Amino acid sequence: MKWSEISIQTTNEAIEPISNILHEAGASGVVIEDPSDLQADWDNVYGELYELNTNDYPDEGVIIKGYLPVNSFLKETFEAVKESILNLPLYGIDIGKSHLSVNEIDEEEWATSWKKYYHPVKVSEKCTIVPTWEIYEPVSSDEIIIELDPGMAFGTGTHPTTVLCIQALERFVAKQDQVIDVGTGSGVLSIAAAKLGAEKVYALDLDEVAVRVAKENVRHNQCHHIVEVTQNNLLEGSFPKADVIVANILADVIIGFTNEAAKYVKKDGYFIASGIILQKKEAVQEAMIASGFFIEEVNVMEDWAAIIAKRG
Repeated sequence: MKWSEISIQTTNEAIEPISNILHEAGASGVVIEDPSDLQADWDNVYGELYELNTNDYPDEGVIIKGYLPVNSFLKETFEAVKESILNLPLYGIDIGKSHLSVNEIDEEEWATSWKKYYHPVKVSEKCTIVPTWEIYEPVSSDEIIIELDPGMAFGTGTHPTTVLCIQALERFVAKQDQVIDVGTGSGVLSIAAAKLGAEKVYALDLDEVAVRVAKENVRHNQCHHIVEVTQNNLLEGSFPKADVIVANILADVIIGFTNEAAKYVKKDGYFIASGIILQKKEAVQEAMIASGFFIEEVNVMEDWAAIIAKRG
């Protein structure tokens, strides 16, 4: 299968709206190449994440890449994406150079070319994420190993928003808890919750590619008896009430379903939300409070925030 890689050089401010535009256009994955990653002092905290190549990063701003299947509607989709991005300044968003380009790639090339850069990483006190193709020996008896093949869902588990969620899950998931993971992606958060002691985890994602990848990762980690992966739009439908809901998605999407989250979280349960750029964290907190949550804490890593809220 052929895929079209749409590449946009833009600003940090435009990451969230452009990512949202790409997702709404049907992108099965979004990659962000941010030169600040080259200076991130990760290895002093939990371990080395990647062997980063400076040639892959722009001298100015960031590069956002979205992946769309090559079909008869591709030209129209690209033009719609381009128009939406160029209209962002009308809403006060600086898009910088906003240079757009398109490149066609094979699915096999897309799914495997980055593997040489992806290595085991300790993301919290207990959890270490290990690529399925790597051999890794635990360094402690209580270390939790999450074996992951992100595939085409682009969830390596090492992005700051995911790391913040795993760290929060480690602290707030208790034995026998019921957990809902909204926008599961590669399934990493659901697997983490299961291995941290959750009795049942509902992993939800609208993207059929993410659902397939998540199911494979859940099976590989032998969590299929705990984690149920379902194609679902946010919290639409009916689910048992959860002790913890976790959502690592866009801030505007989180704001739009805080009422549904409150409906499905048990009294004194937790709503862990990340994928939130710092400029949007106050807006997310306000939406949570309006839905009946109390803000327990806000944790920040680089330009991202994770909010842990408790249901009153």
